[in-house]
Amino acid sequence: MPPARLPWLLALTLLLAACQQSEPEPLKVYRHAIDGIPASLDPAHADDVYAATLVTNLYDTLYRYKYLARPYELTPSLADGFPEVSEDGLTYRIRLRDDARFADDEAFPGGVGRPVRATDVVYSLKRHFLPDTRSRGDWLWRDRIVGLDEGTRLSDPDAPVEGLQVEDPLTVKIRLRRPYPQFTHTLAMALSAIVAREAVEHYGRSFGVNPVGSGPFVLARFDESRAVLEPNEHFRRGVIDLDAEGYDPARHDRFGLARIDGLTFPLLDRLEVHFIPEPTTRWTSFTASSGVDVVMVPPELSERVLAERDPIRLRPEIASRYRSWHGPEAGFVFHGFNMDNPEIGHHPDPGRAARNRALRCALRDAFDWQARNRAFYHGLGQIFPGAIPPILPAYDPDADADSISHSPRRARARLAEAGWQTDNLPRLVYGLESSVHQRQMFEQFRAWAQAIGFPASRLEARAYASFGEYARALGTRQVDLFLLGWTLAYPDAQYSLQLFYGPNAAPGANSFNYANPTFDQLFEQASSLPAGPRRTRLYRQLNRIVIEDCVIIGSLARTRLFLWKPHVLMLPDRDMVGGHFLRFVDIADQGG
Repeated sequence: MPPARLPWLLALTLLLAACQQSEPEPLKVYRHAIDGIPASLDPAHADDVYAATLVTNLYDTLYRYKYLARPYELTPSLADGFPEVSEDGLTYRIRLRDDARFADDEAFPGGVGRPVRATDVVYSLKRHFLPDTRSRGDWLWRDRIVGLDEGTRLSDPDAPVEGLQVEDPLTVKIRLRRPYPQFTHTLAMALSAIVAREAVEHYGRSFGVNPVGSGPFVLARFDESRAVLEPNEHFRRGVIDLDAEGYDPARHDRFGLARIDGLTFPLLDRLEVHFIPEPTTRWTSFTASSGVDVVMVPPELSERVLAERDPIRLRPEIASRYRSWHGPEAGFVFHGFNMDNPEIGHHPDPGRAARNRALRCALRDAFDWQARNRAFYHGLGQIFPGAIPPILPAYDPDADADSISHSPRRARARLAEAGWQTDNLPRLVYGLESSVHQRQMFEQFRAWAQAIGFPASRLEARAYASFGEYARALGTRQVDLFLLGWTLAYPDAQYSLQLFYGPNAAPGANSFNYANPTFDQLFEQASSLPAGPRRTRLYRQLNRIVIEDCVIIGSLARTRLFLWKPHVLMLPDRDMVGGHFLRFVDIADQGG
């Protein structure tokens, strides 16, 4: 063959070989939707579901909940096994995995992420007690870890804390003041995610938008509309063991989850979390081919989705197009009173305190939970008294049912007996997020108040642009009446009852600013007890105290109804598993 023809033949051969190669695999992109915008991506401020969804993917926690096990079960994540706990329940020894690394970032020398060490665990817990952090999670460990007692504020990160000790590079020892059976559960919360001191100090005040963690993803973009996450190349957790995650073929086969067994997570090339506060806007995005891949069905659209409510059955056209799951939430929604306002809450004069209680009880009597359930929760919510939802073992079926019954007549009688009249009723501020949904809820509430003689002009709505601003308003005690949803971070009534614990008052979790020495004493007693009949009795007694004091208008446990597109393989969870479930999400072929 003449030499002159060789280059041409070689080029033809290479071209044919290239044509025979398969097309590159498409990127696996999952578009998630949440109904609020995180105010910060700093774990110390991740005390709501919006921040926690992202923080648990950008950072890692020592423990997490198994993806599929119900009831919920803890499993190690950044920790290498469960803690070694002393016989007296006071000393916890936790060893870390030896393959965990922080993501690459300019905060580290050469921009290369370093290994996670025991010193990072100690720093991350101590940081909640540094004045510059302004942590929203210090209540979890305040007055529990030796050296972090009530009122303690560390002067600097190097200040020694007796109860936080590094035994070796991968082992931390934590000493408690008294037994705290829920302690390991607190180490699965987004608030306890492990941070690197170099990153905190490098970014300073902007650390909340420059996350540097050891989680499965890193942040590629973050603005008011969405966050875009990409895989963290340093994240190594072996392969997915579905059996260890609680897989049950009878319950989970229909979600296509068997396919992910043995794969290495995270499974996505890109995770997009879209912030869409309005329910109808989320639905519109979900039904668009290029929109989000999952939606919690808005109540106003339930007629379009549900064929039956008892039992729940989807319309055929919906069931044929989407995957679905429904079940009770691990949490509840409620209204609360700001007890710090002497116009409606605590008052030094016993007579006025009694009149204030009558006013709170009257507003509670005016509240129509059945109507609220029908209008805003598909009619599928479970209404219950107080703050221990039915999903928990300590739920009290014998709690005061009158506290959740709609009785305008009883409300008017309370007001008259206490001497409340139109001209002496206080002006109250009702806080809400700025959305059509929450405005409708307020107007419904105000109509019920008017029906018992409370003038509309004396109940003022104050709207906040985002949940973050609303939370700050609660933290600075700016509103008198508020609506909140409370998602349990661990499956124990202690987590919901701490909403009323005096030392947790705003800016802590006690947005009621409730202060009752009897309640606090019993709460502390119950918090040190292991699970059992004695602790359950105390929990129920605490629940009845807040019902009797008319501190809460509550409550309702919602039924979560999720729809998602069929090419997405997952079981979504907004509750205790929370954002951790996103590391298990996979994308099948669009036709799969």
